Amino acid sequence: MHMLKVGDQLPDVTVRDEAGNEVHLSHFKGKKLVVFFYPKANTPGCTAEACDLRDHYKALQDAGYSIIGVSADSEKAQVNFKNKYNFPYPLLADIDKQVIHAFGVWGEKKFMGKTYDGIHRTTFVFNESGTVERVISKVKTKAHAAQILES
Repeated sequence: MHMLKVGDQLPDVTVRDEAGNEVHLSHFKGKKLVVFFYPKANTPGCTAEACDLRDHYKALQDAGYSIIGVSADSEKAQVNFKNKYNFPYPLLADIDKQVIHAFGVWGEKKFMGKTYDGIHRTTFVFNESGTVERVISKVKTKAHAAQILES
């Protein structure tokens, strides 16, 4: 797994969001962007993280950030997750793992003594030039917005 690091450029990848719209990551150049990867919609940690970002969305917007959530869930799972919790930002349905692989967040994980491949919960913060400014790999699911907003 080769994960993006500080100084890397925003990958030029296109994938569908929860509503089936094509989202071109390259269209976010010129804006500050937060891309957060979560393992699975509607699971406790992922829900806590996404809801924390929802609850602090205005503060993140006021700081100039656009936000995108990404998992390998289907469009249907993503739209259900978004509607259930009223998320104001798009959720990408990266079924083919194009974005996940481009960012390097797919790899071996361990949970309860089992080893398997999956998405590593990671957040990338990009500046207006499309350059990675920060990589947050130790995500605090219940205080994630605060992690993003601290310089």
